[in-house]
Amino acid sequence: MKKILSIFGILTSALLFSQETDSKIKVSLFDGIAVAGYVDHGAFINFTGPNVNFKYKNTKMMIGMLPSLRIKEDQSTGTKNSPIMPTLGVGLAVIYKKVALQIPFYYNTKTSTDNGAWKMGIGLGYSFR
Repeated sequence: MKKILSIFGILTSALLFSQETDSKIKVSLFDGIAVAGYVDHGAFINFTGPNVNFKYKNTKMMIGMLPSLRIKEDQSTGTKNSPIMPTLGVGLAVIYKKVALQIPFYYNTKTSTDNGAWKMGIGLGYSFR
């Protein structure tokens, strides 16, 4: 995960200090893509947030933040969390024409029974643009 975050930081820095205006690499705050998928025995719904993307013909590749709603039933005993929780993930997506395939990463915090860990998922979505 550290390598992914390092690569993301390097790409973002290079893009912010670049003077080239006709580059196909862009920074975007919102791309109009809705995705639903599976992660860690539950589901998620997200809309791509701030990202760095590269477009070539009908294909766009992006890495960025994913403001999401995670849907997962809490299996712990005693007090339980809500089954629907807002969260922020990071991930990669490939969009071909209007279809998006996404690989998100979400962090599960430490609980009394589990250590904190990053969980990888997969999602399929639609680009409204």
